[in-house]
Amino acid sequence: MPHTLNEPLLPGLPTPLGATWDGLGVNFAVFSANAARIDLCLFDERGRKELKRLPLPECTDEVWHGYLRGAGPGLVYGYRAHGPYAPEQGHRFNPAKLLLDPYARALLGKVRWSDALFGYRVSSHKADLSIDRRDSAPAMPKAIVVEAPDTLRHDTRPHTPWDDTVILEAHVRGLTMQMDGLRQPVRGTFEALASPRLIDHLHRLGVTAVELLPVQAFLHDRILVDRGLRNYWGYNTLAYFAPEGAYLGNGGMDAMRRAVRALHAAGIEVILDVVYNHTCEGNELGPTLSWRGLDNASYYRLVPGDERYFINDTGCGNTLNLSHPRVLQMVMDSLRYWVETMQVDGFRFDLGVTLGREGYGFDPGAGFFDAILQDPVLARTKLISEPWDIGPDGYQLGQHPPRFAEWNGKFRDTVRRFWRGDDGIRPDIAERLLGSAGLFARRWRKPWASVNFVSAHDGFTLADLTAYAERHNEANGEDNRDGAGENFSANWGVEGPTDDPGILAVRERVQRSLLLTLLFASGTPMLLAGDELGRTQRGNNNAYCQDNDVSWLDWRRAAQPANVAMTDFAARAIALRRELPLFRITRFAHEGEPVNTPFEPTSWWDERGLQLSYDDWHNQKGRALVLRRAARREDGSIDLALLMMNAADVPLLFRWPPPGGDWLLHLDSADPSRASTPLEGEGVQIEAHAAMVVTGRWRQDASTAAT
Repeated sequence: MPHTLNEPLLPGLPTPLGATWDGLGVNFAVFSANAARIDLCLFDERGRKELKRLPLPECTDEVWHGYLRGAGPGLVYGYRAHGPYAPEQGHRFNPAKLLLDPYARALLGKVRWSDALFGYRVSSHKADLSIDRRDSAPAMPKAIVVEAPDTLRHDTRPHTPWDDTVILEAHVRGLTMQMDGLRQPVRGTFEALASPRLIDHLHRLGVTAVELLPVQAFLHDRILVDRGLRNYWGYNTLAYFAPEGAYLGNGGMDAMRRAVRALHAAGIEVILDVVYNHTCEGNELGPTLSWRGLDNASYYRLVPGDERYFINDTGCGNTLNLSHPRVLQMVMDSLRYWVETMQVDGFRFDLGVTLGREGYGFDPGAGFFDAILQDPVLARTKLISEPWDIGPDGYQLGQHPPRFAEWNGKFRDTVRRFWRGDDGIRPDIAERLLGSAGLFARRWRKPWASVNFVSAHDGFTLADLTAYAERHNEANGEDNRDGAGENFSANWGVEGPTDDPGILAVRERVQRSLLLTLLFASGTPMLLAGDELGRTQRGNNNAYCQDNDVSWLDWRRAAQPANVAMTDFAARAIALRRELPLFRITRFAHEGEPVNTPFEPTSWWDERGLQLSYDDWHNQKGRALVLRRAARREDGSIDLALLMMNAADVPLLFRWPPPGGDWLLHLDSADPSRASTPLEGEGVQIEAHAAMVVTGRWRQDASTAAT
C-alpha cells in the first residue's frame, strides 16, 4: 500500500455508502448531516499504526465521499469526524476518537476497553459534558476493505412454505462448542454449523429452519468484561454489515456463506436474529465507537428539548432513529446485504416494536414496515418480529402488518400455566391451539403469523421448566435480580437435580406434553436447540453472559437413554405434524362451517365425551381438554384427529366424542414407546400431566370403521 499513501483523495461518488472497490481504487462514502469535516484514516496491515489522514474532499446530500486510486481489498481504515462537541444540542463530535464505518464489511481487531474510548473524561465531575482528547485508535477495531463476493447465480434456497415451517432457535457458538468429532478450532464457528453430524441431527429432528442468535459483529460490555464474563447472546451490535469475527474461525469472510449453502443443500433455511433497535454505544455515558461520533443527533432518538439524553425504548441506553431516512437506509442496505450476499432466508427482529415507532408511538404503517414490504428483495423473505419493547404501549402482539410473523409470548405463558395445573386456563389454551385467532385474525393474516414456543434463549430451557420453580442466576453477578421473576414453571417436588425416579418420570412426561402441545397447535412452532437433548442451564433463565457450559449444548447428554428417548419423541412428533395437516388450520376464515352433521371442523370436548358448555369453559378447576379436528374426504368419509390433554394430578378416563368409532393412538406423552396402537372400548385412560394424539375416520354407513 505504500504508493497509495502518496495518492490524493479524488472526489469520488456519494453512492454506494461504505468502502467500495472497483478494481482500480476504493470509493469511500459516509453519512453525516452535522459534521464539519470527516477524515479518512489509513492504517498498517495489522491496524496498529495510523499511516495517514486524508480529509474526504466532497459532501453531497450530507454524504461525505472520496476516491483513493490504487487502493484495494485488505486496506485498513477508520474515520474521524470534526464538528461541535455540544451534548446539550445532541452533538458529540470528537476527532480524537477513531470511528468505525457503519458499512464496514469486515473488522480487524477487537475493542480493548480503555477510558480513551469515551468521548468525555470518565473521571470528570462534569461527566459527558467534559471532553476527552486522547486518541482512541489503539483500543479500536478497524474496518477492512473487502472484495464484495458475487451473489449466487442459482437460487438454492429451500423456500419452505410458512405452513410447513418448524424453527429451531440456536446459537452458532453454543451449538457446537462441545460437539465431539470436530477439531477444536472449528467448534463454535460457521464451519461447525455446516458439519455433517450437526446436519444429520437437524434432519433426524425434522426442523426446516434454524434461527440464529445475532451473528453481526457485537461488543462485549465493559461491565461484563470486568466481571470475567462476555456478551454471549450478542444483542449489542457493533457493525451491521460484518459477521462476528469469533464465528468465522479460520474460514475467513466466506465461512458463513459456505455454511448457509450447506444448510440449504440439506433443505434447511437460515433465519438471522438482528438488532436494529439500538447499538452498542449505550446512553450518554457510553463509548464513542461509530454512530455517536459520526452524527449522534441523526442516528439516535434524543429527548426533545433536552438532546443530551437518549430516548430509551429498548432498555439498552439508546434507540436508533429509524424515522431518519439515512438511518432507515442503513438498516435496509444491511438487510439486503445479508440476503443477497450471505443468502439468508429471513430475519427475526429483536424488539420489533421499537422499529415500528414514529414520534407519536408504534404504528404498523411505520416507515420501517413500509420500506421492507415494498422491497423486492426483502418482501420474499421470512419476517418475524419480537412484538414488544419497554416504551409506552410496548406490547403490540398481533398488531404488526401482514407478511410479518410474531413471537407469541402469550402462547408460551398459557401452555406453561396449563401444564403446571393453574386454574381457569382452558379458554386461553383453546385460543392458542387455534393460532391465537383473537390476536392474528385480521387484515387477512394467516395462522402461521403466530410463532409458537414454550422455551427460547431468553428464559428457562424445557428441562429447567420442569426442574426449577425459581430462577438461579447468581453466576451472572447481579445478585439474582436479573431475568424474569415469573416463569410459570414447577419443579414437581424438588428444586433442581434429583435422583428420585418418580419426580424424574413426571418431569419427562410434562416436557413431552409441552412438546406435543407446541407441535400440534396451529401456527409456526419454534423449538429451542438442546431441548431435545435435555439441556439444562442449571436454573439460569437469563444466561446472556454465560459463554460456557451453562449455555453450550452438552452433546454427551444425547447418548443418555432418557435424552435419546426425548430426541426420538420430538422427531416423531415433528414428523407426525407433517403427516397430519388436519391439525394445522391454514386460514382463519370460515372456521365454523360444518363439515357434515354432527361434525364441525373444530370442536372442543372434555373427558366425559361431552362438548364444553359455557359453564364448562368457565370451570376454574377444569384440567382436561380435547381438541377434535375434522375434514371431509372425496368419498364422503370424515377424517378425525384428537389432541387429548390431561393437566390434572390424577389419571382420567377420556370417553370418545360421539359418534365414537375405532381410534389409532400415535403419540402418548406418558408412554413414548406407544405408537400406531389401536384403541378399543368407550374411551382411553390418560395419565396425569399427559397428552395423546389420536386419529380416526367416520363413514356414513359405518361410523365405527377403523383407521
